[in-house]
Amino acid sequence: MQTVDQTRDWLLSRARVLSATETVPLLDAAGRVLAAELCSTLDVPPHDNSAMDGYALRCADAGQPLPLSQRIAAGAVPQPLAPGSAARIFTGAVIPPLADAVVMQEQVQLDEAGRAVIGAAVSAGQNIRRRGEDIAVGQRVLACGQRLRDADLGLAAAIGQATLSVYRRLRVAVFFSGDELVEPGQPLAAGQIHNANRYWLVPALRALGCEVLDLGIVPDTLAQTREALRRAAADADVVMTSGGVSVGEEDHVKAALMAEGELQQWQIAIKPGKPLASGRIGAADFIGLPGNPVSGYVTFAVLIRDFLRARMGETVAPYRAQRLLPAAFDWTRPDMRREEFLRVRQIWLDGQWQLERFANQGSGVLSSCVWADALVRLQPGQQVARGDLLPVYPL
Repeated sequence: MQTVDQTRDWLLSRARVLSATETVPLLDAAGRVLAAELCSTLDVPPHDNSAMDGYALRCADAGQPLPLSQRIAAGAVPQPLAPGSAARIFTGAVIPPLADAVVMQEQVQLDEAGRAVIGAAVSAGQNIRRRGEDIAVGQRVLACGQRLRDADLGLAAAIGQATLSVYRRLRVAVFFSGDELVEPGQPLAAGQIHNANRYWLVPALRALGCEVLDLGIVPDTLAQTREALRRAAADADVVMTSGGVSVGEEDHVKAALMAEGELQQWQIAIKPGKPLASGRIGAADFIGLPGNPVSGYVTFAVLIRDFLRARMGETVAPYRAQRLLPAAFDWTRPDMRREEFLRVRQIWLDGQWQLERFANQGSGVLSSCVWADALVRLQPGQQVARGDLLPVYPL
């Protein structure tokens, strides 16, 4: 069996970045992946400006009452500051030529003649935001492969960029294997269960920004599974299935993939989640998740989400724990061959953050994923005693 790290490295090495891009308005770019670096064509701020409401003056004049020679609001073009005077100025307004400081209004009193009397020491440059101190002309402000957040779009707007080049959305086709599966809202016959995997997987893909082609439930026959794979691969960049990748006589996805494409990897030393099929069907990548809900959910979180992000052109960081926290539980039944990812919750206990374990770690207990806010990663054979520091991977 491949280790988790070996599998992750292999998947990322196979993640072919989309070649197709599109140009979208800024407000449509949130959550998309930038396809070309963005460099500034102007300075931000574009001029020296006031950091607050107050009075612009020359430091050398601060020791005497100063008549007000002009009033400068944001957006106005000031005149050069008259000698021996001050200018009333507001936040963001351009500093008038010949002024070298701004005194906040709380430190200024107006005398009976309406002159500004400075009540604090003044130093050159105080309360002035210099041209280009945030961004300089030619500076790279956003990197290719960056998933665009709200602040990124604000920064693009600040340099006057109205549109951005982004990778097109990744098309992911999904279907679900199992004659026992029934959609929610339909009555269950004997031996049937509701198709829970569809209702976490499709939203998870959409949250990544994928365009999802949902083919629903496919009957457990080799012929229909092969047909579904062909149909999905014709329209999608990635084909994903849930269930049917194990070794049972009714598990047809693995055999169908070998008949229609190429199976490149199958068994991974991870618990929950051991049967994970990956390969190719024509030009499409294939990912076959295990059918047990927790196995599929954890495998997607640990391995597949980052593969899809890389496939979308996003720069993906190494899979690392966010922090170490002490266990508030014991774990005395380790798997001797596979890494284990336990569902845990971070709790405040006895004056510190600790980790509480969900009682039932079974691969079919989807409520554990609802309850948990993180995973802890245990090496094969690793036992846990209360107080042991464990690596925390947020869900």
